Amino acid sequence: MAPRKTASKPASTANVSKDELLAYYKDMLLIRRFEEKAGQLYGMGLIGGFCHLYIGQEAVVVGLEAAAKEGDKRVTSYRDHGHMLACGMDPNGVMAELTGREGGYSKGKGGSMHMFSKEKHFYGGHGIVGAQVPIGAGLAFSDKYKGNDNVTFAYFGDGAANQGQVAETYNMAEIWDLPVIFVIENNQYAMGTSTQRSTKSPSYWERGAAYGIEGEEVDGMDVLAVKEAGERAVAHCRAGKGPYILEVKTYRYRGHSMSDPAKYRTREEVQKMREERDPIEAVRSILLTGGHASEEDLKAIDKDIKAVVNESAEFAKASPEPALEELWTDIYADEIPPHSA
Repeated sequence: MAPRKTASKPASTANVSKDELLAYYKDMLLIRRFEEKAGQLYGMGLIGGFCHLYIGQEAVVVGLEAAAKEGDKRVTSYRDHGHMLACGMDPNGVMAELTGREGGYSKGKGGSMHMFSKEKHFYGGHGIVGAQVPIGAGLAFSDKYKGNDNVTFAYFGDGAANQGQVAETYNMAEIWDLPVIFVIENNQYAMGTSTQRSTKSPSYWERGAAYGIEGEEVDGMDVLAVKEAGERAVAHCRAGKGPYILEVKTYRYRGHSMSDPAKYRTREEVQKMREERDPIEAVRSILLTGGHASEEDLKAIDKDIKAVVNESAEFAKASPEPALEELWTDIYADEIPPHSA
């Protein structure tokens, strides 16, 4: 079957319940407020190294998590805090890891790029551009080998889409009919170079045709459109039809990382996206105009979420830094104590 491209019209709200809309709104708002707080802590010197914020891209991971089931796996790049929260990881543990504290998911030893949760089937956070793509195929191979119907979501950006290992992984995934969804989070600027300048074939999902992989492009600023596309991709993989490519057109409001002044685009461009295409405001509008929630209801939700985020920051600050002995733990799958002197 030839690859297809979805229409660019907004997703319908006809079959979406009030509870679903509220859940998407809360999940996206949690990511937004958490990332804003992370930016503040970085500015205060409490988060070191690199810090890549997900602000603006919330609809991508929230929409796809709405299409997932228990047992499905996810692996992504270093812009990963949103993915952690969307799959249910504890904000306290995520923030503590960002600040390098013992209460973090990797006991303060991994930081932003190296957090994992076996319980939530979250396999990182990877700092090497594109390296998570073959890992995602490996996770999917495991499920195919075991004979279950689980799916792996392998997230990467438009910059990583030009990596050779991505093409190699496409080929292997199609040959072996692996149940992996390649999610290209196309925020249009990679590390700071626009897609128009970096590639002659800006429609990344269509590259799958060379390997016989189906796929589509979806509006990544519309959580309902992402969910619908995610459901199609998931159904394709669970039916044993092999991999699927979703190119999700999105936009990050901040620079590539906290150290990036983002001078490669204008403030007017960013402001226009915020005012006209914000994914959270879009759902907020649906809730209000549909009579699903009042302004007071939404203010109360925001207040509750801010409290959760503030608690995560306080938890992180109160958590101690890792003890020196932690250098010798978590090195092997089966823990081996260090040799005595």
